[in-house]
Amino acid sequence: MNGIQIQEHTFDRPTDMAYPFADGTIDTPVGSVLRVKTVLENRDRWGAVGARTGLGRSHYTVLPGLYGVGNPDADAPVLVTANYKLTFDILRSSLVGIDTWILVLDTKGINVWCAAGKETFSTTEVVRMVKRTELDGVVSHRKLILPQLSATGVSAKEVKSGSGFRVVWGPIQARHIKPFLEAGMNAEPSMRQVTFTFRERLVLVPVELYISMKPLLYVLSGLLIVSLILHSTAFFINTFLVVIMGLFSGAVLVPLLLPWIPGRSFALKGAIVGILIGILAGGPSGLFEGITGGLSFFLSIIAISSYLAMNFTGSTPFTSPSGVEKEMRRAIPFQLAGLTIAIACMFL
Repeated sequence: MNGIQIQEHTFDRPTDMAYPFADGTIDTPVGSVLRVKTVLENRDRWGAVGARTGLGRSHYTVLPGLYGVGNPDADAPVLVTANYKLTFDILRSSLVGIDTWILVLDTKGINVWCAAGKETFSTTEVVRMVKRTELDGVVSHRKLILPQLSATGVSAKEVKSGSGFRVVWGPIQARHIKPFLEAGMNAEPSMRQVTFTFRERLVLVPVELYISMKPLLYVLSGLLIVSLILHSTAFFINTFLVVIMGLFSGAVLVPLLLPWIPGRSFALKGAIVGILIGILAGGPSGLFEGITGGLSFFLSIIAISSYLAMNFTGSTPFTSPSGVEKEMRRAIPFQLAGLTIAIACMFL
């Protein structure tokens, strides 16, 4: 099949009416297809809050397969998406009044953009699901509308040769699906533009803070042990505050202030904000006394802020996977060196 290898495993057709978002079934020549609601309920909204904050995010999925919205027939369009439920919910809630099919790929619970980069939203997976769902027996046309953000992981040419379906690149935002379809599957230039607004950056902060909680607990445990050895409560309090400042700088301020921070490198942006936070917090005259204490104070905040800022490189339209890896290879040695010097200065 032109180099495309389809992995064989059990396929469960999503027809479970117990799904909270189920709205009956649709009879097709290949069997029943689950119809889904376009109106989100409270459990969907609370689930989204949990996913946004990192709670249960890795298990927030829907079963891959074919779903229907409204009363789709053989001529209805087919929208392809990921099985991350937050993505699925955003899509279905944007389809009010539209009769369409939704082909959900098994992206391991990862959103479209990240899944394309991780090769789970891929050419192989698109071809596999087209065949598994017997889509050619459901629709009379041979078109698949894929989100534009999946383009890095999918070859339209290989999808066509492997499944017989032609790829049509849809808009970036789900809210543009309706005008896109109404325009005969033609996207306005604004529908092709990737944005990273203040609101879009803000929603990333909670999950980054959640991800930081586990390593933060390890750090605090280590600080507590050292403070007990030194018999110094002040050491624990001071170093704890430094860690929190670095966390706030890199995981909160950097994404929120991103467009106004100089430099292209996220590690550099994090370091710049870390320096500013250090200055505002008082430097040597603040938590630590003396030149070595001040140096430890600054270097700790800068290193932590710089490292955490790099977490946002994969969430922006400013970098590529190779660019992220290159930046990490360059920045991490400096961050480790800075943190090592900072720790040494604490005990001088």
